Amino acid sequence: MSRSAKAPPKGSSSAKKAAAKPNKSSKEGKVAPRADPAADAIAILEADHREVERLFDKFEAAEGDANKRDLANAICVALKVHARLEEELFYPAAYAVLGDKSLIEEAQVEHASAKDLIAQIETGAPGEAFYDARVKVLAEYVDHHVTEEEEEIFPQCRRSKMDLDALGAIMALRKQELMAGFLVSNPILALS
Repeated sequence: MSRSAKAPPKGSSSAKKAAAKPNKSSKEGKVAPRADPAADAIAILEADHREVERLFDKFEAAEGDANKRDLANAICVALKVHARLEEELFYPAAYAVLGDKSLIEEAQVEHASAKDLIAQIETGAPGEAFYDARVKVLAEYVDHHVTEEEEEIFPQCRRSKMDLDALGAIMALRKQELMAGFLVSNPILALS
């Protein structure tokens, strides 16, 4: 092996530069697997909303099938994790304190519609008929859903006696578990 093909010696400036370079797993389409354990439940969900909005914006501006695929995968994983957090933990707690139970029921129906589109996106590929349209319609569904949560459900939950800090701690741990599961079950996602 030639000297240039070998790794630079530890402590050298070349080794420091190589260590500072981002690797494949730091590409833009990757979903961050950690949630802030100090955040309350609503702050975690709102942070998820902002992240998904950012990913949809990047998808809309993306060029190239590989970039679109990576972003669509990141969107789908982020939404699946977010939906599980809401369905397993947040919605049951919110249902107990909300006066209008139909808000949670409607949110769950919206989740079902989004899951159908996610499945279609995951089985499709950029360049296929309706692929970009499915991602765009999913973005519109999510936008509507986010507006209702942030304007109707979250304010009522904040005014209630819900322990949003304790629920947030549980949700942060569950989010880490779910993200780790996606990264293990889908090694391609870990590299995207």
